Amino acid sequence: MIPRREVATNNGQTYFVTSNTAERRPLFRHERWAKLFLETLYGYRPERYLLHAFVLMPDHFHLIITPSASLELAVQCIKGGFSFRTKRELKWIDGIWTTGYSDHRIRDDEDFEIHRAYIANNPVKAGLVERPEQYTYSSAGGCFELDAFPRGLKPNDSLLAPIGAAKAAPFQSNNDDTIQSNAAPFQSNDSNLVQSNNNGTIVALRGKEKP
Repeated sequence: MIPRREVATNNGQTYFVTSNTAERRPLFRHERWAKLFLETLYGYRPERYLLHAFVLMPDHFHLIITPSASLELAVQCIKGGFSFRTKRELKWIDGIWTTGYSDHRIRDDEDFEIHRAYIANNPVKAGLVERPEQYTYSSAGGCFELDAFPRGLKPNDSLLAPIGAAKAAPFQSNNDDTIQSNAAPFQSNDSNLVQSNNNGTIVALRGKEKP
């Protein structure tokens, strides 16, 4: 059963979020685009949301976030902020995103683990890598700083009933897992992408790349 979309408010709820590029163009196979997206994603954390997991695929992204205000505002910051920066820094004039996004409210610890595993395995399922940790633009490798998920999350019974079974597949739209055939894997060995602490965990993204 596909879970219905809930009204997202500033109630401290956690969400699995998906959005696609316009016409499913594989824009993020280009390293410069991928780096700029990650800078944008981390630029709004933690003021606008807590970030628990993510993967940036060539033509879409998946996130697990806990917004500080509304989910709509959090996604607007990510998508709108990235669009603004591509126009300013990459001189891009075309549209980037499809309108809107898909979301699923995380109901409990088990639901969180199901969606986190889905995010980790997305590049493997798409044939981009053999193991989740090999994919550069994903939290599955353990190299990016993430916010802890609130353990012991208590599901809201009034919202839980209409949504469906806890093991239901993540809410997707427009076949989010299908990557265009020309969307080649994209990896990076660029040391300018991230700034690490002593144990190798990525805690910040370095300054903007000059156009």
